[in-house]
Amino acid sequence: MSNETRESRSPLDMSSDEFRLIGHSLIEQIASFYETLPERRITSAGTADAVRQNLGTGELPEFGMDAGELLAEVVPKLFENSLHNGHPKFLGYVTSSAAPLGALADLLAAAVNANVSKWELSPFASEIESQTVRWIADLVGYGRDCGGLMVSGGNMANFLGFVAARCRVAPWDVRSQGIYGGSQRMTAYASEETHTWIQKAADVCGLGTDSIRWIKTDGEGRMILDELEERLVEDRRNGCLPFLVVATAGSVSTGAIDPIRQMAELCREQAVWFHVDGAYGAPAAVLPEAPEELHSLNLADSIAIDPHKWLYCPLEAACVLTRHEDALKKAFSFRPDYYHFDDDDSSGTSFYEHGMQNSRGFRALKVWLALRRAGRQGYRDSIRGDIRLAQLLHKTVDHHPEFEARTLSLSVATFRYVPSGLNSEAAADYLNGLNKALLGRLQKDGQLFLSNAVVDGEYLLRACIVNFRTTATDVNEIPTIIVKEGRRLHELMSPAVECYRTG
Repeated sequence: MSNETRESRSPLDMSSDEFRLIGHSLIEQIASFYETLPERRITSAGTADAVRQNLGTGELPEFGMDAGELLAEVVPKLFENSLHNGHPKFLGYVTSSAAPLGALADLLAAAVNANVSKWELSPFASEIESQTVRWIADLVGYGRDCGGLMVSGGNMANFLGFVAARCRVAPWDVRSQGIYGGSQRMTAYASEETHTWIQKAADVCGLGTDSIRWIKTDGEGRMILDELEERLVEDRRNGCLPFLVVATAGSVSTGAIDPIRQMAELCREQAVWFHVDGAYGAPAAVLPEAPEELHSLNLADSIAIDPHKWLYCPLEAACVLTRHEDALKKAFSFRPDYYHFDDDDSSGTSFYEHGMQNSRGFRALKVWLALRRAGRQGYRDSIRGDIRLAQLLHKTVDHHPEFEARTLSLSVATFRYVPSGLNSEAAADYLNGLNKALLGRLQKDGQLFLSNAVVDGEYLLRACIVNFRTTATDVNEIPTIIVKEGRRLHELMSPAVECYRTG
């Protein structure tokens, strides 16, 4: 065996001078990217084959290349072949414009490379995460004495609430005996508007999706409380064990908010864990004028919130909060022998005991810095501004002769394009097809990015404004963009619906 030691620099390392040179160049390019965002197409990527060809489909190289040359090659390709959710007219999915400070935060976090699992591995980062969790709770009126954890996204935040509820409510040791430790089938309750995370959670936890009771919603997309109570009583009578009720605070399709206060009261009576999926809508609770239901979040046993949605942080950043400070630890903690513990000093939090991950990145830093930079008032101003722009868009299309306005809740507005002279009731199927095709055209064109909602059988265009770069000028330009493309598309599709024309 050779006794040689490594003397030369690793190809993965950089000198401080090289890092400065390349880093300064990259920051300049990112700054120019931010400056030119409003003039860029929201997306310009072609087919998957075209993107792969642009990327290069060669094999893994045998030898490396200069870091500066690598970045010079990849940066323009990444900018030109991405969907820019920071663009002021990106109003599609609930993905916000990311604050530039967050990009610097991720750079700093990666440089330190803290493993926020065990407190001793990341003392300062762990304390920042603990403070971030408390600040998020404070922001939405939840109470700072809660437990919580930073996770990757809404799916995982909601999933942790699901698992905590299962562990807390089961009268047997569900962690060791599983779901078959008792004779009762565990059942969960959610509205038809609930995000698909709940199917994943029921599947992964072994309950199966048949354990979910889908509760109907009213005309505003809110859970019908009487139906929830009837199902709870019926399931208990049939030998089931209701363990979780989920309320939605800002549904994906329309931004609907369930009757949180009444649901919380019912869950207390029924001894069922009450979880709120506030991944999108919960931050609006910072507004004094927010819907009253959002001021009832403190009644929930757990809440999911995504700072990478309406707190304008870069992906990935989500948070689960629990009113029971020990709930996550009781649901997830294992203490293996290969971790050394000093039981004399238990004041620091070791977050690996509170969730699924052992190795954990420092995702709290960008949220903590954003909260400090904006403050409570800064978030009030930004969130209030998004809501007012959604109201402006809804009002604008409602007064336009070629649109029909539909729903408006929080910062989500839905509507549809209806060509002049068309009987919208008689041509319902045609309008669904037209608006679906129109959405596809708009998304590919790159000027405006919307998504869709289906409400009462109508295929609608959907704008969700969680974008601090969007202005009233951008909103006022939206009808013109849609009408231009809509008229062109209608000319191609209309011969099949001549009989539906009025007059």
